[in-house]
Amino acid sequence: MSTNTAQKDALFWAPQAWVHGRWLQGVSLEVDGRGHWSRITPDMHHAPEGATVLQGPVLPGMVNAHSHAFQRAFAGLSERRESDADDFWSWRDRMYGVALRITPEQMRAVAAQLYVEMLQGGYTQVCEFHYLHHSESGAHYADPATMAWAVADGAADAGLGLTMLPVLYERAGFTQPTLREDQRRFAGTPDFIADLQQTLASSGRTLVNAGVSIHSLRAAAPASITELLERVGTQDMPIHIHIAEQMQEVRDCLAHTGRRPIEWLADALPIDARWQLVHATHTQHTEIEAVAASGAGIVICPSTEGNLGDGLADLPTWLQHGVPMAIGSDSHVCRQWNEELRWLEYGQRMQLQKRNVAASPSTGQSATATRLFEAAISAGGRAAGQKDWGLTVGARADMLVLNPHATGLLGIPPDHVLDATVFACDSAPLRDVFVAGQQVIAQGQHAQQEAVAERFVQAMQTLWQA
Repeated sequence: MSTNTAQKDALFWAPQAWVHGRWLQGVSLEVDGRGHWSRITPDMHHAPEGATVLQGPVLPGMVNAHSHAFQRAFAGLSERRESDADDFWSWRDRMYGVALRITPEQMRAVAAQLYVEMLQGGYTQVCEFHYLHHSESGAHYADPATMAWAVADGAADAGLGLTMLPVLYERAGFTQPTLREDQRRFAGTPDFIADLQQTLASSGRTLVNAGVSIHSLRAAAPASITELLERVGTQDMPIHIHIAEQMQEVRDCLAHTGRRPIEWLADALPIDARWQLVHATHTQHTEIEAVAASGAGIVICPSTEGNLGDGLADLPTWLQHGVPMAIGSDSHVCRQWNEELRWLEYGQRMQLQKRNVAASPSTGQSATATRLFEAAISAGGRAAGQKDWGLTVGARADMLVLNPHATGLLGIPPDHVLDATVFACDSAPLRDVFVAGQQVIAQGQHAQQEAVAERFVQAMQTLWQA
């Protein structure tokens, strides 16, 4: 799959398109030679001469703001329990089995399959929280970016936009100064991570940009986090961190620092709008207020947080304080954004025994799907380091063409199409997907789908032959 952006201007016409938070009719969409939107014009009752007529309502592409691509090779393989208890920590220990074995070639195959699935699920950009740096023995590759290039090659095979986030990961816990043996492939110093970020950011690869990430407060010492931030300086790049995902992490942080994880982060570090707090599940109101004041955003991963038994984020309070909220698929038990948004809302409904929890009629946001979708679109672009995102002039020309014949959309009034996409469709009701003005999914299929799947199956058979 070629990932070159459009080499000449292109013109599309949609019968209906989601522009700046609402449906507009008869929309002309012009793409410049860089693969960005140059002009968007509504109320055109007929397609302009030479325009490609899109065969359904059009939505902007979604950012998947948190991914561990290699974990796609583990999805569905941890759903049995052989002991009295099973939780995040026991799942993690089993997941390390994949992390210790996967080769660069297998990584590319797994990533390519995952990223094709993401495109079919409506994601056009992914933030890759990348901590598989070294060889199976833990030795450095001759090229320190070997595993990162494997991920980037998988994204190129699929045609998906990629934000690489090399991860600072240096210790096994608050009181453990080094990594465990089964974490040997993750080791990184602040200089290693900063240098890797610069290598990736300057690669010239189409559709690839880069930021940095910190695995968690338990996995990186304060001095090392500070050193990495000094290397980053004021550069405009995304900075991601896992935080407050598990109550055990909260308890350990309290025991070691006297403060909860988000409380410590907000007090001790100069977090700002570049920061993305991944999961942010276990919070107090004062912590949410501190994040809101900083300008940082959060990334919620509903399907993974449900699969791992993490708990439910305080969605109403995050929304009340206007904190930017992106979504991610994390461990990839689900690869469709409409299901992530659906379960983000459904978790709250079950916990609070109310409906349409995310809606806010008092502020003119009575449609739950609209509020969640708009939040994820806006925050997702920022989490991926994209200055502009969505169907807006200057943004990359990514779009999703819905299938009007999908069962969940049949007979739906035009102004309820987004509602039905989130709450009435078993799968993403997509017909076509475009990235940077180029079509990557046509009538639900990827041009390299069979070849990518074949390589993925071969990688899985090798990984799991024992």
